Amino acid sequence: MSDLALKDITVKRGGRIVLDDVDAGFASGRLTVVIGPNGAGKSTLLEVAAGLLVPDTGSVIFDGVPLSTLSRKALAARRAYLPQNPRIDWAISVERVVALGLTAHLPAFGQLPPCWRPLIETALERHDLLALRDRPATQLSGGELGRVMLARATVGTPQILIVDEPTAGLDPRHALAAGRQLRALADSGCTVVVASHDLDLALRLADDVVAVKTARVVGQGAAGIMFTDALLSEIYEVETRVLRDDKGATIRFR
Repeated sequence: MSDLALKDITVKRGGRIVLDDVDAGFASGRLTVVIGPNGAGKSTLLEVAAGLLVPDTGSVIFDGVPLSTLSRKALAARRAYLPQNPRIDWAISVERVVALGLTAHLPAFGQLPPCWRPLIETALERHDLLALRDRPATQLSGGELGRVMLARATVGTPQILIVDEPTAGLDPRHALAAGRQLRALADSGCTVVVASHDLDLALRLADDVVAVKTARVVGQGAAGIMFTDALLSEIYEVETRVLRDDKGATIRFR
């Protein structure tokens, strides 16, 4: 089990409240999508959940234990985090970038142990990167880099995966493939937390939803309950319709 809970979280930046007394839960084996307008606090919530940002008040609980009690290496071995708009500034190969996702599991010195190479190969194949494996990461397009960074985040089969806008910049085929990979990880028991503006993709993927607006969680629960005309209209301040038929569901704004 890898349940994660945020309790009474408040974060202030420059005198401005970014998260205001937030409670949120993320269950093991479920994919939770965090939704909300720009500036609502989604990215900050994910940074706190990942243990990368210490809140001004409140705590993050991981399997009943405060996240702050775990060492950086222990946390990195169990949690993977992919920020919005990731960057690579070194001209290392795509394969080496993906291998960096195993850093927390590797010995301090020496070459990559042979037992980890199948994981790298699988990650490259899953994210359509085999043809790019030797290309310097600094020569990739934005969408290609997004796929590489998602492969790096997932190569070590983390217990918790936290990703911020994982499909931004991806073409439709690769966005759907990324969504399928996130869904498969959740189905395998991983706690998957995704912040996304792609609500149609969220409709297909999400088990649960956490809705954020003006620094507060304004609703959370099962996706079937949360994706309603009324709630989405309130969050985004535009008339919203959730259209469902035998082929699935889609969201329309007007």
